Formats: sequence, structure tokens, C-alpha cells
Amino acid sequence: MTQAFSRRDFFKGAVMGAGVTVLGARAAEKPIAGFDETNAGAVKAAAWTPVSDRKVKVGLVGYGVCKFAAAFGYQDHPNVEVVAASDLFADRCAELAKVTGAKKTYASCEEMLEKDREIEAVFIATDAPSHVRLCMASLNRGLHVISAVPAVFGAEQLEQADELLATVRKTGLVYALNETSAFRAQVYAMREIYKAGGFGKLVYTEGEYYHYMDKHIGSYKDWRVALPPQYYPTHSNAFYTCVTGGSFTEVSCLAMPSLLADNQPGKNRYGNPFATEIALFRTSEGGMARMAVSWDMPGAHGEKGRVYGQKGCYEERYEGLADVSKVSQEKPPLPPKMQAGGHGGSHGYLTDDFIAAILLKRSPCVDVAGALNTTVPGIIAHQSALKGGETLKIPQYKL
Repeated sequence: MTQAFSRRDFFKGAVMGAGVTVLGARAAEKPIAGFDETNAGAVKAAAWTPVSDRKVKVGLVGYGVCKFAAAFGYQDHPNVEVVAASDLFADRCAELAKVTGAKKTYASCEEMLEKDREIEAVFIATDAPSHVRLCMASLNRGLHVISAVPAVFGAEQLEQADELLATVRKTGLVYALNETSAFRAQVYAMREIYKAGGFGKLVYTEGEYYHYMDKHIGSYKDWRVALPPQYYPTHSNAFYTCVTGGSFTEVSCLAMPSLLADNQPGKNRYGNPFATEIALFRTSEGGMARMAVSWDMPGAHGEKGRVYGQKGCYEERYEGLADVSKVSQEKPPLPPKMQAGGHGGSHGYLTDDFIAAILLKRSPCVDVAGALNTTVPGIIAHQSALKGGETLKIPQYKL
């Protein structure tokens, strides 16, 4: 039976860190928002059924502030053997290997790709500017890839979006984006109802990613410092793209100069004065979507969203004209030792989805087209904000 759950269940607090009680070292660091949101929502009361007895040999790359490479449970999945670990810092690399059971370590992803002939798939959990480069290198090495968000980073990587799409097409390998909102209980329920026709076309969608950062999160070469909000748009945009499989076709984005010290003139590498950007998108269905990303609104936090369709809407539950009583809004069970994890109980589901895509030779929930249609609109939105809200066209991606 589907249980009711409130917005408070999903977004309370958001202040505990990556693996503070699980992964041990660096426990005193400032916690990262989102990792305590472990309520997976309603899950089917059934045993997990394996799709294969094969183990995919995986390499994990990146163990920075968020400790992402270890936070998504690859070491606990029965169809995975964690073969190798890599981080640019030797102490972090050693810790990653220890907590995941990796038997080999490499000083860089590039070294892993060059030397390790055992791995079949990699999880790229490095700094955002390196995602697309390392993903394409891995694909060209013949490896399946799952990438932390975003898929590409900033205006300077727009051309690489087309290159990434072409690389996935050429290789025929699995590429997945590790977008946490895709497996939040809300979005999962919305997606199932949408597929069943319960909403009709979406007239209006709202998505919000709020993360107050008066002091920025540590990052490799400080890539997060004064980060344009819409360069990190996937947690909000997913409330449309990961529900419908659609895209955004044009955008007008507004912003106001921030009071944060890092956003003052001449203080950041991006020339970015904004820490809140509110984008109004036209959707591929002809509807509208308001997607907000903010770093400078005290008290605002969480990944939230709502959808409003021609037949019904979903705020905290479905309300509408269609009978969706036969549409299961419960998530499937995870393997016995897998935890749902943080960000709304999404971590384990993203991992299981990627591994199943490899074993079953199918598309993952967020494939390369979905990844780019979720990421690139934010880059264009920031350009619009710099132009005072000018409406700009958005590139479209299809696999």
C-alpha cells in the first residue's frame, strides 16, 4: 500500500554530511546538504529479483568533499565488483579503496584508463569541469560510464555536449547521469503517473534547488566559488525532464546581484555577480516551467518541485481528474545490502539503474540525451540572465 509522505519528510534539515557516520575520516569537515535526506518514500514490499548473476567490474573515480564515489553503494551491490579506485590526492585515494574494497589504486582517472584492463565501467565523481572530458575518454576506452552532475560545465563546454552525444552514439555504450532528483520519491511517482497519462501534457512545472552558501563548499581548484547557479541546474530541471523525458526549448532568466562576497565585481573567475537565478522555460510540450537555483537566500534549502498538467497535478500527492489508483507509485526494492542513501533515498537507485542498464543492455533512467537536456538549458539560462532576461533558444539533444 502506498504511504503518504509530506514535503517535510523529504527536505527537513539538509545539513548532515557525506558519510559523516559511515566513512570515518574527515568527519569533522562541514557537512554537505542533502545527504541526510534518506527517506526513500514508499517501497514495494517484495524481494529484490536479480536480473543476472554476473558482476560488473567497476572503477570509482573521485573522493573529494562529497565523497561521492563511495556514497552511492557500488561496494554493496551484488552485481558489482569494485576493482579500482582513483583520486588525485593519495590519502583520499587510499581511503576510497579502503571503504569500497577496491584492490587497485591509481593516481588519476587517466592512469586508470591507461593501465587497468579489468574494469568494464567507471563512476566519474570528480570536479564538475572534468566530467565531460573524463567521460568521453572512458567511453573511447570501451567503458560504460556514469557521471556525477552536471554532464557538461559552463558556456565553454557547450560544443562538448554535441561531442559527448556523438561519442555515446559511436560507442554504443551505456552513459548515465547520476541525477539524484530522478529517484526522489516525488519524481518517481510523477514519472509513473505521467507515463500512465494521469497528467496529460504538463501545463506548468516548478523546480527548485536551494542551497545557502555564505561560505562556499570546498572544491578542486575552487570551481564552486561564485558558481553561476544555473551552471548547476539538474536538481531543479529534473522535475520536468526526469518526469516527462522532454526538454526545454527556450528560456528567459532573471537574476539580481548578490550580496555574497565572492560575487562582487572582480572577485571570481566566472565574472558572475549572481547567486540566485530564476529561469522561465518553454517546454517541448508547449508548456511553461519555472526553475530556480539559489545560493544566497538564508533559510532556503532543498530540492523541491511540483507539476501541473491538463488532467491533474502533483504537489505532495496526486490530485486530478484521472484515476491513478492502479498506477504504482512505490519504488521497487533494492538489493538486500543496498541502502537507498541520501538525496531523498536516491543513491542506491541510481546505482542499481546503471548496473541494470549494463546487464540488460537498455537505456538508463537519465541517458545522454536526458543528461544534456537537463544540463544545457541552465548554461543558456545564465547567458540570458547576463543579458537581462533576453529570451534565448536552447539546443535540443536526441539519442
